[in-house]
Amino acid sequence: MTDLQTRPAAVGSGTPTRAVRPGLLLALVLCGQFMAILDVSIVNVAVPTIRTDLHASGAALQMVIAGYTIAYAVLLITGARLGARHGYSRLFQAGLAAFTAASLACGLAPATGWLIAFRLLQGAGSALMVPQVMSLLQRTFTGTARTRALGLYSGVLAGGMAIGQVLGGVLVDADLFGTGWRPVFLVNVPIGLALLAAGARLLPRLPGDRDRGFDLPGLVVLGAALGLLVVPLVLGHELGWPVWGWAMLAASAVLFGLFVVVERRIARRGGSPLISGRVLAAPGLRPAAGAIFMIMAAFAGFLFAFALHQQAGLGHDALRAGLCSAPVAIGFGLSSLRWHRLPGRLHGVLPLLAAALLAPGYLSLGVLLGDGAEIGTMALVLMTVLGLIAGCSYSPLFARALAGVAQADAADASGVMVTVVQFGQVVGVAVLGSVFLGATDLPSTARDSGHALLVTTVVIAGAIAVAAVFAARARRSAG
Repeated sequence: MTDLQTRPAAVGSGTPTRAVRPGLLLALVLCGQFMAILDVSIVNVAVPTIRTDLHASGAALQMVIAGYTIAYAVLLITGARLGARHGYSRLFQAGLAAFTAASLACGLAPATGWLIAFRLLQGAGSALMVPQVMSLLQRTFTGTARTRALGLYSGVLAGGMAIGQVLGGVLVDADLFGTGWRPVFLVNVPIGLALLAAGARLLPRLPGDRDRGFDLPGLVVLGAALGLLVVPLVLGHELGWPVWGWAMLAASAVLFGLFVVVERRIARRGGSPLISGRVLAAPGLRPAAGAIFMIMAAFAGFLFAFALHQQAGLGHDALRAGLCSAPVAIGFGLSSLRWHRLPGRLHGVLPLLAAALLAPGYLSLGVLLGDGAEIGTMALVLMTVLGLIAGCSYSPLFARALAGVAQADAADASGVMVTVVQFGQVVGVAVLGSVFLGATDLPSTARDSGHALLVTTVVIAGAIAVAAVFAARARRSAG
């Protein structure tokens, strides 16, 4: 990585007190990011053994899975602001320490209630750690080095989702020392301790900007709005979409409107709003964020529905389901890393072109598997191609969204974009999972499950069409 470059800290953030080693720093923060993404999916395959071992109810198991995502998604923007105030390196280490300790606690949990509580703490630790990754990348790399770093970041996002299912299956099947499901959490502990030791030596000592306002009213209102949105989306289908879930969704819309009012009032008074209008006004950020949201919703929702189809319709075990899902994630990661090697004249139109190809690609896969056929070579090849195309849309859009952001706003922009990615995944799994489950009963025959997957890909194609509209607007904004 000879083109990795360091850059000085922004005004108000202080100057690093030791030299930054960009290659090692990149490896460190991306390993932390990888662990955070991994824990979104690694627990899914351990659910049957958790149910048996802890005598957990269905609702409790859903909270074991969803509690992490809820805390993670709700607190991401708060974590970004805390990093700006107290130092990105310090908050990365604090979040990593909390995540590692909570992982240990999850692995030793004696009952379901304790496991749920520790999963919430795990998500909170991730929310402190993850926004600092993007902020450190923004402040460490420039030019082609930043493009490469963002490509690796995108690859980690895709790889973590797929590898989580595979690794979870391996660990549960191995039943190490008779511990059953517990290694899916305990595996984080030695890795986390190693990263903490490395971070103490490698992370730049960038003091935060204590003069920057904290915007407690904005944090409270936004946190409540996000919580009211995420909880029913994650738990709604499992609980039969109760009335209270719809009431929470309606209340979240009201609170999002109130958040806009609060932020504008703080800005008029000369304060420091949680999401700066300057960040949202950055060229291309809003349409690129809209496109990324739809692409990640489609990607995560497809992986979820495809896993359900394999396990409930085709009878695949968790490990095989994870391995069959790997090609689309591998393709996503590879193209995220290498898209900038394509001819420069294609870079501007690449997200729009990729989105235009994704919609018929998902539909073709749905038709191929819609009759309940086994997953053969042609399906795996098509999934690899879909992953490659998705990465060629997502990664250039992410780079475009951040290209016009001032360095001083890197933390806020990081929090916004990471939250967009996470919410895209949450909404995709919730909505597309509901579409799939609404089209068939589980367990189902292979043909019925295949038909449900086909219906799901039709909805995915519609979501990608919306992403293409946003991608076109992002291109005009940047041009």
